[in-house]
Amino acid sequence: MDTYFIATVLIFLSAVFGYINVKFLKMPNTIGLMIITIIFTLGVLLYSYVDPTLLNLEKSIISSIDFKSVLLDEMLSFLLFAGALHTNFEQLKIQRWPILLFSTLGVLTSTFLVGSVMYFVLQLLGFEVGFIYCLLFGALISPTDPIAVLGILKKAGVPKKLETKIVGESLFNDGVGVVIFLTIFQIAKSGLDETEAFDVIQLFGQEVLGGILLGALLGYFSYRLIKSIDDYDIEVIITLAAVMGGTLIAQKLHLSAPLAMVTAGLIVGNDTIRSSSMSETTEKYVDKFWELLDILLNAVLFVLIGMEMLVLVLEGKYIVAGLIAIPVVLVCRYISLFLPINIFQKKLDFVPKTNLIMTWGGLRGGISIALALGLSTEMYRDLFLVVTYIVVVFSIIAQGLTVGSLVKKYKKEV
Repeated sequence: MDTYFIATVLIFLSAVFGYINVKFLKMPNTIGLMIITIIFTLGVLLYSYVDPTLLNLEKSIISSIDFKSVLLDEMLSFLLFAGALHTNFEQLKIQRWPILLFSTLGVLTSTFLVGSVMYFVLQLLGFEVGFIYCLLFGALISPTDPIAVLGILKKAGVPKKLETKIVGESLFNDGVGVVIFLTIFQIAKSGLDETEAFDVIQLFGQEVLGGILLGALLGYFSYRLIKSIDDYDIEVIITLAAVMGGTLIAQKLHLSAPLAMVTAGLIVGNDTIRSSSMSETTEKYVDKFWELLDILLNAVLFVLIGMEMLVLVLEGKYIVAGLIAIPVVLVCRYISLFLPINIFQKKLDFVPKTNLIMTWGGLRGGISIALALGLSTEMYRDLFLVVTYIVVVFSIIAQGLTVGSLVKKYKKEV
């Protein structure tokens, strides 16, 4: 199907559903768009019993889109750069050690906890799923999604120092989580006997450290170029070129593009660097450009997530496994945050109930679905895709709509 046609339909639906949400539902855009899209898709499914034309059109659009490639290889770099660009660098610097632990040790711990528990749950449900495939599910569901988190936290009124921890963790654990997933994926594909420990360490180090180094270089060169001129049009284009070019370089060199874009965005968005390289006009245009791009891509992404339900194989046991996975994922996240929080609690003056708020506010999103779509049939793709979708929908709708109430409940303590 023609790419322009697909893009037009997606943006048209985003505009219509966004209008309905702003006018009537008044929910955070990410949540409202996904709810309306799911209702729309269910309506199309029901209407297909009368006339299947609309359902066939929607299915053809979804089948024409490689969601995994579109999100991970294209959209994600723009979204992460935009998120990092507007993150408080000074607060992030203060909270760097707990954020580092959350996004590395926390993700690894959660991966193995979720994978282990789901292995036994699936055995009880009669699925003969190998442990390595359960670890793959643990890896794809453990990273929290900055795309889903950012907008919701601002409306929820989360205290700034806690917001920095959640957003900072989400920005970095995204890239780390993808690398962990790819590492386990490679082991599952090649077999444990064929995988050398050195190869795993090399892959992890190359992706993570190489991605951060590339991002630092991109951020520095962008800063130097922007500083040397005073033309907001070209300066905006320089930031766009850094993201697009940097993503291509990362893909060619097998480095983590998400980590590269987060690092570059943090450098370009640093208040100290901004004040020495950008005029007020340039700052305004750079911010507005990336805010608009962020809003547009977010809208399209969450419409796509809602439409992806058409590719699900909705068997009874799959749905039961998905419902059980919701508390499993939440409890495992709570446990994985316990050690980092307790190490830094007194030193950095963590707000009360940090663990609870970070657990409930750590939303899953499109990245988890994209990784699940990348599984092969032998890796129980249909099963894990349904389980992932159920966890993500619950996360965005149930957790997203109630995290504000949870924050208000503990507002006096906070």
